[in-house]
Amino acid sequence: MKIGEIARRVGIPIDTVRYYERGGLLPPPPRRASGYREYDDGDIPRLRFILRAKALGFTLVEIRELLDLSDEHAGSVGDLKLAVQAKLADIEDRMAQLAKIRDALNSMIAACPGDGSVIACPIRSALFHDEVPAR
Repeated sequence: MKIGEIARRVGIPIDTVRYYERGGLLPPPPRRASGYREYDDGDIPRLRFILRAKALGFTLVEIRELLDLSDEHAGSVGDLKLAVQAKLADIEDRMAQLAKIRDALNSMIAACPGDGSVIACPIRSALFHDEVPAR
């Protein structure tokens, strides 16, 4: 099938198919005599794998590693599990960092009276002097 058809069947733009191909996530398909790429039905599950992994927060580099680990001839279940566990740990670390940022912003908001001189504003002071006001 041509690139337009595979893109339509997966629900992505043609440029995305080309991008994944250039990035090594999708193997380059053979070309017809006319020069058009000739994709087959086996490329559809691979594209869906890429899209699902991307939706779960995996980077393109990580997706390439997951695809390599998912190769039935080369991958192992344990290695695949470790890769997903590493991603979960990364997400949990980022969530903890975001919680600290949220708490700091809440403290700044709570300390600010919302009126008066901007020079006396606790938010401004915190940003200029690296201090988070106490609640």
